[in-house]
Amino acid sequence: MVRSRPGTGCKPLRRWAACAVLALAACSSLPPGADYPRRASTAFRDPGATAFGRAFAADAAAHPGASGFRLIPVGLDGFALRMQMIQSAERSLDLQYYIFRGDNTGSLLTAAILDSADRGVHVRILVDDGETMAGDERILALVAHPRIEVRIFNPFAYRGHIEALRAIEYGLEFGRLDYRMHNKLLVADGAMAVVGGRNLSDPYFQVNPESQFADDDVLAVGPVVPQLADVFDEFWNSSLAIPSEALSGGRPAPGDLATYRDRLAQDRLLWDDEGKDYLRKVATGVPLADVIAGRLPLAWASATLIHDSPDKRLVSEGAMVGRLMHRAVARAAEGVKSELIMVTPYLIPGTEGMRIFSDLRGRNVRVRVLTNSLESSTEILAQAGYMRYRARLLDEGVELYEIRSHLGNVRGSGENATMARFGTYALHAKMFVFDRSRIFIGSMNFDQRSMHLNTEIGLLIDSSVLAQQIAVRFDAMVRRENAYTLALRADAQGSGRHLVWLTREDGKDLALDTEPEREPFQRPWANVLSWLPIDREL
Repeated sequence: MVRSRPGTGCKPLRRWAACAVLALAACSSLPPGADYPRRASTAFRDPGATAFGRAFAADAAAHPGASGFRLIPVGLDGFALRMQMIQSAERSLDLQYYIFRGDNTGSLLTAAILDSADRGVHVRILVDDGETMAGDERILALVAHPRIEVRIFNPFAYRGHIEALRAIEYGLEFGRLDYRMHNKLLVADGAMAVVGGRNLSDPYFQVNPESQFADDDVLAVGPVVPQLADVFDEFWNSSLAIPSEALSGGRPAPGDLATYRDRLAQDRLLWDDEGKDYLRKVATGVPLADVIAGRLPLAWASATLIHDSPDKRLVSEGAMVGRLMHRAVARAAEGVKSELIMVTPYLIPGTEGMRIFSDLRGRNVRVRVLTNSLESSTEILAQAGYMRYRARLLDEGVELYEIRSHLGNVRGSGENATMARFGTYALHAKMFVFDRSRIFIGSMNFDQRSMHLNTEIGLLIDSSVLAQQIAVRFDAMVRRENAYTLALRADAQGSGRHLVWLTREDGKDLALDTEPEREPFQRPWANVLSWLPIDREL
């Protein structure tokens, strides 16, 4: 069975090297293959000619100007939905992801993509190169298929997987390689899309006992889908999206694709032995068939698509006109009247974020935030950056919760009871609820990297139905058997204050004076890293 290492979230390992070689950061060249001939292309524009487009035409006509949405909080559903969309597509598939692993679920999705191309579907795959691992590169063999194109966003010149060599290049090309495409988007037949926080890999679908990320997507139909397709086109045709042939010495031979087909078939046989429940779920057609049949209703609402420009760094510097999505999210947060709910795996608010929190609390707005604990976090450097803000957030009156790695109750978590016993739960969802009437869902964390260094995409949806669904799940997840409630208490000597973690074990309420950790030395190591002045990288 193909295994993937525990996930590392969205923080490239090369950053460790970058922290040591910041003096070299001035170099910012064009990516390799930038001059390679490429053909501009656009998304499929006739969704009404497909079954997906016809399925929702009547509902869209009954809700003029609105789009239909369905939250996908369960990891297995996120996997099944993508498989079913890929298997049922008739004309086009556009996939844009930060991570596309060659692990169990990645191999199954790849095999389904290949089958769709064999049926005549045109496929475009755009992936980032910041977290590429050994085995992921096998997907490049798909380019031998006449209906499949693959492009790599801002690639490394070194195409191997010796981490030290990638770290050296990362340091020498820091100004370019520190800039990553963090978007997650799937568009099928120009009629249906999935956008949110999940990458394409086992941990994000909560099928890997060693590492599982609680994440959320939203399924979208209606007029917002062509807008999402336009964003894909903008990234696909950007100068930073390099055809894979430019990096691999040309188009792969048909024999390479045949070998890859055999490999995918072998992976499927291994998965059949251990993943029958997941494949059985895909075969039932749930959740997609139930959405199409109306058994899983959509919430029809107006929505605003927000996203960064492909060359966000130049927009930030004022060198070109474009879009910076964190400004739209900030405006939505600033406009809250009574309550802001935030779920973010990484919380490094910086000066701008702290100002928003302070202004909201100054107007007596209730602010509630759920993020990772040291115990659940897979990214200790990001956790170290967050640690510096906790006391200040509590002083402002922000209600702060940190998810536990072992949940006492899986309700609302997206994981099943079998996976819960491994105690490897971590947050990866990015969702805000504004006054229980509007939501944000997408790829943007509330940290400095998402605000300033990564490109991101998301939706602002004006739906009290979706807002209430997220709020109910939030209330379930912040119960003390599932999350630590943070508080400040006076020291015994009365000379200062310290953090405490309020939780519940075996039905008893506890107040922990020492921060819970998953592994020995995790706490002191995080404390040391918290001294580093690298918030912008986190």
